[in-house]
Amino acid sequence: MTEPASTVRQLPRGRHGLPREQVIASQRDRILDAMAEAMAENGYVGTSVAAVLKRAGVSRETFYEQFRSKEDCFEAAYERAVDQSLSRIAESAAPLVDSAEADQDRPVSPDLERMGRILGAYLDGLADEPAYARLFLVEVYAVGSTAVARRALLQESFVGLIADVLGARTEEQRFACQTLAAAISAMVTARIAVNDLDGLRGLRGPLLDLVRRSGDLFGTAMVHHGAVRA
Repeated sequence: MTEPASTVRQLPRGRHGLPREQVIASQRDRILDAMAEAMAENGYVGTSVAAVLKRAGVSRETFYEQFRSKEDCFEAAYERAVDQSLSRIAESAAPLVDSAEADQDRPVSPDLERMGRILGAYLDGLADEPAYARLFLVEVYAVGSTAVARRALLQESFVGLIADVLGARTEEQRFACQTLAAAISAMVTARIAVNDLDGLRGLRGPLLDLVRRSGDLFGTAMVHHGAVRA
């Protein structure tokens, strides 16, 4: 098992000669990791600043030099979780660059393969960072309406990506993509809540099969590439 990120980033004791900017960045990383790890165990409400300080190995003064409050620290940790997830998804979402002959030989359509890579990146990213996943999906509801509204905006971005990949053209198809994104969100949240990481990763296959069998429900991509099973 790998060490918690907050332990890995611990600075050497004593005089280390590191630039102040590097010291501050290391402290910030450790505090954010500690916030995510503490909330994974005790929830947002049950996590105190003192518990975060103990995990991060920093002083109260250091904490308040970087964050105004526990909520401010949560928001920064939340943004990190968002950035990690978006970075993985963006990298996976790039269209495949292949020759026409390669597309003809591919066992599944390029759009379905692209959708599979997006789902895989999203699910694997959550499973690889379960503390941040819990922060992003579960504990956000304990923080307040502003954080929940931010999460809703991010989900709409995910809807837009799905709609683009699956070729949604009509209002009905866009609504179907919204429904798919909401279903994915509900299923992954339930599995993160009970720490079922294998079940989380296992969603990719059934979800991809649902898309493959969807016809033009979500868009025109599956019809154009003949991805629907006879």
